[in-house]
Amino acid sequence: MSILKVARLGHPVIRKPSKPLTAQEIESPAIQKLIDDMIETMREYEGVGLAAPQIHSSKQIAVIEVEGNPRYPNMPRVHLAVLINPKIVSRSKDLVEDWEGCLSIPDLRGSVPRNDALVCEALDRFGKALKVEAHGFFARVIQHEWDHLQGDVYLDRMRSLKTLSHLAEFGRFLARDDS
Repeated sequence: MSILKVARLGHPVIRKPSKPLTAQEIESPAIQKLIDDMIETMREYEGVGLAAPQIHSSKQIAVIEVEGNPRYPNMPRVHLAVLINPKIVSRSKDLVEDWEGCLSIPDLRGSVPRNDALVCEALDRFGKALKVEAHGFFARVIQHEWDHLQGDVYLDRMRSLKTLSHLAEFGRFLARDDS
């Protein structure tokens, strides 16, 4: 396995919609290695999700995992999920504003409205159909990664860029729990 270079905002691959994979492609050793490398890369950079366009590959693959992540210590656990050709088939009407960051937009955070719950249909890493019902943070991460597969980033979803903050200032002034 290898740690891959993460594409940053401004590289054309980030804004290019990705292509679905065929069953034959999914089974290929190259795609299986790519998935393993994506998982290792996500873990190395302490991300909770990574989409293939973020590692310079315009393929509809996303990996998600929230387990013991020092950047998200209070988030509910999400076991490793590999989503290939994902489609969000339903979303709750409830929108929740919360902070997001992105490995492709380092050192920034912004407040983003997302649907609080959703149903996503996809293929797993072996091409088997799966249906994921996600709520809260897991739903947020799926939507964030799904956006990457469409050529969008969280900045496109922000209601106002006034909440955009450098990570250091976010930690000092915005991430405090005043309850």
